[in-house]
Amino acid sequence: MKDVTRLHEGWSLRHEDALLPAQVPGCVHTDLLAAGVIPDPFLGLNETETAWVGRRSWSYETELTAADGGHERSELVFEGLDTAAEVLVAGESLGSTRNMHRAHRFDVTGRSGRLKVRFDSAYDEAERVRALTGDRPNVYPEPFQYIRKMACSFGWDWGPTVVTAGMWRPVRIERWSTARLAEVRPLVTLDGPTGHVELRVRAARTASGTDRPLTLRATVAGVVAETSFAGAETVLRLEVPEPQLWWPRGYGAQPLYGLDVDLLDEDGAPLDSWSRRIGFRTVTVDRSADEHGTGFTFVVNGTRIFARGVNWIPDDVLPSRVTPERYRARLTQAAEANIDLVRIWGGGIYEDEAFYDACDELGLMVWQDFLFACAAYPEEQPLRGEVEAEARDNVVRLMPHASLVLWNGNNENLWGFRDWEWEGPLAGDSWGEGYYLGVLPRIVAELDPTRPYTAGSPWSGSWDHHPNDPRHGTHHSWEVWNRQDYAEYRADVPRFCAEFGWQAPPAISTLRRALPGEELAPDSPGMLHHQKAEDGNGKLNRGIDRHFGLPEGDFDRWHYLAQVVQARAVAAGIEHWRSHWPVCAGTVVWQLNDCWPVSSWAAIDGDGRLKPLYHELRRVYADRLLSLVPTADGPVLAVDNQSGTTWRTTVALRRVAADGTVVKEAALEVEAAARTVVRLDVPGALLPDAASAKELLVADADGLRAVHLPVYEKEFAYPAPIYDVLVEPAGDGDSVVTVTARTVVRDLLLQADRLAPRASADRGLVTLLPDEEVRITVRGWAGDDPEAVRAALFSVGAA
Repeated sequence: MKDVTRLHEGWSLRHEDALLPAQVPGCVHTDLLAAGVIPDPFLGLNETETAWVGRRSWSYETELTAADGGHERSELVFEGLDTAAEVLVAGESLGSTRNMHRAHRFDVTGRSGRLKVRFDSAYDEAERVRALTGDRPNVYPEPFQYIRKMACSFGWDWGPTVVTAGMWRPVRIERWSTARLAEVRPLVTLDGPTGHVELRVRAARTASGTDRPLTLRATVAGVVAETSFAGAETVLRLEVPEPQLWWPRGYGAQPLYGLDVDLLDEDGAPLDSWSRRIGFRTVTVDRSADEHGTGFTFVVNGTRIFARGVNWIPDDVLPSRVTPERYRARLTQAAEANIDLVRIWGGGIYEDEAFYDACDELGLMVWQDFLFACAAYPEEQPLRGEVEAEARDNVVRLMPHASLVLWNGNNENLWGFRDWEWEGPLAGDSWGEGYYLGVLPRIVAELDPTRPYTAGSPWSGSWDHHPNDPRHGTHHSWEVWNRQDYAEYRADVPRFCAEFGWQAPPAISTLRRALPGEELAPDSPGMLHHQKAEDGNGKLNRGIDRHFGLPEGDFDRWHYLAQVVQARAVAAGIEHWRSHWPVCAGTVVWQLNDCWPVSSWAAIDGDGRLKPLYHELRRVYADRLLSLVPTADGPVLAVDNQSGTTWRTTVALRRVAADGTVVKEAALEVEAAARTVVRLDVPGALLPDAASAKELLVADADGLRAVHLPVYEKEFAYPAPIYDVLVEPAGDGDSVVTVTARTVVRDLLLQADRLAPRASADRGLVTLLPDEEVRITVRGWAGDDPEAVRAALFSVGAA
C-alpha cells in the first residue's frame, strides 16, 4: 500500500546568513513575522516598509532522509509552490516550477541529503516572461498577468501589495510500488431516479508494474463495482438507485455520499486508495433568448433559481493562514445571511478542499472562475502550457464537489478588450481570448462535461452583443458606484448581475487595531493608506453628501453614515432586481469578505467583523422580502416569495408624518405563489407628496418592514430621536439591549464593538415608529450600563 508522510517539520528559511524557523505550509512573510524580522504589513503604513520582501529571492531547507520499507518509488509532492521555484537535493536540481496554482511531483527514489527549495522573486519571473511575450495592458501597474500567481498578491483596489513566496500548501513524500492512482474523475449524473457515477481513472506505474493487471474497485451508497485493466486508464460505472438529491440551501437537503476507490494488484493486495464525497444533482444554465434578450438562469434539479450571491476573494492576502475552521466560519456566516451562491473571483486562488467541503454541506453553490482578472494575458509559451496544466489540475481536483455549479473563464477581460482601450496597444497580439473561447471550454468539455461553462463575467454569450450588455447574459454594474447615485441601479434590469457594490469603512475596532495611535479622520494617513480604490474616499463622501450632507469634523458620524449608505445602496439594487424575477435571475454582491483591514465593498471586514451591509444582505436575501421600490410613477410594493410555499399575508400600509402620526392607512391582502413576485401599485391616498419632507410611507407584513421617503434624508424633517435604553444580562457573558422609540428613529444601529472589541450585535439597521421597541442581543459584552450603550447607538436623525 502506498505510504504517505507529511514533510512539514524541520524546515528553515534562509535570511541573510541565518536560518530562521519556517512553518510549512506557510510563506516568507509569515516566517519573517514570527521571527520578528518584519512588522505586520496590515498595520499602519507597514505595507510599504515590507515591500522589499517580494523583490528578493528566498530559500527553504530541510533534510531529506532516504526511504526504507521496500517501496519501488519515492516521490516528493508539493501541493502548492508560490511561485517561481527550483527544487534541489544534495545540490542537484530536480526541476523548477512556475505556477502557484498547480501541484508538482518529483522523483526522489533513493535520494537523500539537503533538500532546498529556492524561490526567485515573483517580480523577476514576471519580467522575464514579459520580455519573452511582449507587453500587455492591465488595470494596475503590476505585472501579475505574466506569472501564474494569485493576482491580488500584487495589490488591488481593496488589497495590499504583499508579494508572497513559499510552500503555501502541504508537502509530502509518497512511497509506492507497482502502481498508484494518478487521476480519478467521477462524472456524477442522473437519469430519471437513477444516479450514475462514471469513474475515469488513470494509473501511474513503475517499470516493473507496466504490464501487470490491476483491479479497480469502487463503492458508493452501498453499491460496489470493479474492473480489471492492464493499461494506464480505465472506466468504471456505478448505478445508484433513487439517491437523495443535493439541493442549494433553501431548496432542499444536502445529502452527500462517500465514494471510495481502491487500486489492487493481481493478488488483491491494496496499492492505493482515493475517497471523496459526492452529491447527486443536475445543474444547467438556461441561456435561452427571449423578448428581453438572453437569459442566464441557474437550473438545479429542474428548478429555476434566483441566485442570491456574493463574490469571494482570498480571505487573507497570506492565504496559507486560512484554516479549515476559518473557511467554515466565514461560509457559515454567508449561509446565515441567506446567501446561496459564492463566486470565487478570478484574481485569487482555487481554494482549499475545506472551502468546497463546507459549501457542499451548507448548500452554497460555487461559481468558480479560472484565474484571469482585469488584464490582457499572453497566450504564448511559457504561459500557455502552464495555463492548460493548471486548468486540468484544478478541474480534476474540484469536480467531485456537488456545490460546484459553474466554470467561468475570466473576470472582466472580454469586457476590458472591448471598452478599456486595449485593442490599439495590443495591435493584434494575443490577450487571452484563445483561453476563454478555446482552451478552457475544451478542457471542461473533456474533463467535466457535467457542468456548464461560461467564457467570462461579464459576457453576453457572443461577440454579437456588447460583453457587458445588461440585456444579455451576465452583467457587472460599476458605473453607479463610480459616477452615479445608487438610485441608478433601478435604471435597468440585467438578466444576471454578477458584480455590483458600494464601499464603506470597516468596524471602528478594526480601524483602531489596524491604525494604532492614529487620530481617526476620513483623510488621516492610515485611513488613506487603507483605502485602495481610485478616489475611494471621494466616492464615499459624494454618496454621504448626496443623501445626508457631510458631517464636518465628526469621524464617528461619517463612519456611521458611510456604512448606512453602503447598506442602502446594495439593498436598492437587490430589491429592484429581485422584484423583476424571473427576467433578472440573480445578483452577486461585490463582495463578502476582505483580505486585510481596509475600506472596501465587503460585508465582513478584514478582522471578521460584520458591517451593517451583512445584516442588510440577510434581510434582502431572505426567502420572503417586502420592498417599496421607487419607480418613475411612484413606489411599487413588491412582495417577493422565493420560498417553496405560497405566501399569504396582509400588508399594512401607513402614510406616517415625521412626528409619528398615522395620516392614512390601509391593509392589502396579498398572495404570492412559491418562487414568484407580486408587484402592486401603492394606492394614491397612501402616497406622501413627491416633494414632502414631512411624510413617509411604511409597509409591514409578517415582521418585515419597508420604508419609502419621497426626498433625500437630508431634506426630511426628522425630529431629534428620543428613545429609552434597557440593558439586561443574557448569560454566558452576553446581554440584551432593548431600545424603545419615543419618536421616529431611522436606521438605528448599535455598534457593539464600541462596547468591547470582540462584541457583536445580532442585527443591523432598524427603523422604529413611536412606542415600538427592538431587542438586540449583544454577544461578548456582559455590561449593564445604558449610557455606554447610548454612546454606541447611532441613527439617521441624530445631530
